[in-house]
Amino acid sequence: MNFADELVLWYIHNKRDLPWRHTTDAYVIWLSEIILQQTRVEQGMPYFYRFVEKYPNVSLFAAAPEDEILKLWQGLGYYSRGRNMLKTAQLVNELHGGKFPQRYDELIKLKGIGEYTAAAISSFSANEAKAVVDGNVYRVLARYFGIDDPINSTQGKKKFQQLANELLNHDNPGLHNQAMMEFGAMLCKPKKPACGICPVRTGCFAFTYNAVGTLPVKINKLKVRERYFNYFVIVNDDEILLNKRDETDIWANMYDLPLVETSFLMPVNALVALPQVAEHFGEDLEIDSISQIYKHLLTHQRLYVRFIKIQTKTIKLKQKWFFANTKNLEKLALPKIIFIFIKKFFNL
Repeated sequence: MNFADELVLWYIHNKRDLPWRHTTDAYVIWLSEIILQQTRVEQGMPYFYRFVEKYPNVSLFAAAPEDEILKLWQGLGYYSRGRNMLKTAQLVNELHGGKFPQRYDELIKLKGIGEYTAAAISSFSANEAKAVVDGNVYRVLARYFGIDDPINSTQGKKKFQQLANELLNHDNPGLHNQAMMEFGAMLCKPKKPACGICPVRTGCFAFTYNAVGTLPVKINKLKVRERYFNYFVIVNDDEILLNKRDETDIWANMYDLPLVETSFLMPVNALVALPQVAEHFGEDLEIDSISQIYKHLLTHQRLYVRFIKIQTKTIKLKQKWFFANTKNLEKLALPKIIFIFIKKFFNL
């Protein structure tokens, strides 16, 4: 029995019972794939169920307001993917009559769907012979075959895709792809892989040459930007002053609080003396409380966030500032760190 057949046999006996594996509906599979690009299965499952329950078909998804989609997406990060999902659903509704395409050549044209996602949807929904290469597959192939080309280099991506294509079982590509991905997720894990019970360890390069910890190879290109967010909390009875964010930064089109961003962690007395603070909150402002510093990690950014509750008789509202009743906050698309703070602040 060859390598790929061994993995399929392992998969049949060890696979997890996941809801999207019981359907060939390309729309449902698309939902699961996009959500799982953001998080692990255990964390993504509640999001998957919420989306399927709220929008059981792509036409209902396409008709949803953006705020509603972002609210359901809250906590997954990369909110641009939530917005891209809405655009994709609208495009499917327009070009495909509300029927989510199954063929790779049609899927790859949709916004937010790359080679991996198109291959996954087409092979799982229509059994199209397209090899899926995700992070799990990269890891399995790199370790078993001893490939040290960086998985995020042009040469490496080409080499791994070519190998995956050669290994693909053309009679049952969907099962083959599921087995490869599940094996990487459950057994050949990034840390502490279960080599002791691995059915293919005798032929594995990494196991034989003690290279499990060094494969796969990845070039570190990530530069993390540090940012300092100072949020002003202004309360009027059961209302709180909010801000609608624009489209040019993180959390595009979502809601947060009035913000002053600084290039370093500025002392609060120096912060409130800044001209822009006086311009909008007046010089008569009083500080009620200052929160701890919260560190919020994004893929390319590290945010240091604090909340400063103030009282003032002078508020000059910016164009996108408005007072919102705390009863309506559940309906607004708030970044998770803002939502958690407000809930705690108002004991919601």
